[in-house]
Amino acid sequence: MKNSEIVKEIRRNHIIRTKEIVTLYHGSKSGIRDTIAPISRERCDFGKGFYMGTDWIQPLTLICNYPNAKIYTLSVNLSDLKILDVEVGLDWALLIAYNRGKMESVKHSVIYNRFANLSNGCDMIIGYIANDRMFVVLDRFFNGEITDTALIHSLSALKLGRQYAALTEKACQRIKILGEHGLTEDDRNTLKQQSEVNRSRGIAMAEEICRKYRREGRFFDEILKAGE
Repeated sequence: MKNSEIVKEIRRNHIIRTKEIVTLYHGSKSGIRDTIAPISRERCDFGKGFYMGTDWIQPLTLICNYPNAKIYTLSVNLSDLKILDVEVGLDWALLIAYNRGKMESVKHSVIYNRFANLSNGCDMIIGYIANDRMFVVLDRFFNGEITDTALIHSLSALKLGRQYAALTEKACQRIKILGEHGLTEDDRNTLKQQSEVNRSRGIAMAEEICRKYRREGRFFDEILKAGE
């Protein structure tokens, strides 16, 4: 199957339209001062956008080092948005790999183009969050320390929240702020400790999975080579 056909097939299976209104959370290092816009840094899980999550703790652990950090409760109207819904699995991990710049060694290959084009024309991507524990496991996969089999078993073992990345102005216009809350110094210290605990647990889990599945599956560079 040609690359363009593969992309169409994946998008056909995952692109949805809905009239659902959802409540989500966003963490900001210094507060939202202007109109909500898709202006995150380039190397985010699903590309440049405005990121929100279903779990309010997750964004807090990302902003707890900043004294002016704020957490927002948001209402998001998904009506008539073109949405790419990515289930947790290898495609999810490879989409993150592309957006984090981990596929540059095979730029313009079939597999690279597949994920480069996957969200074309979409207003929003919905997928699971690479939280503190999963971030460690993903890095080990990208660095060639564990196989895709180990990664998929890790995904099954972890309870990951969902994140929504608004990629277009149209999607951002559907977001309303319901509440804004600052963090006290005690809040930030507690969250820092929680983040370290989560990361330590991820490291311990990765070690166990690496040992158990070290001879099963394919490594990241093998997947990239096969997709050339």
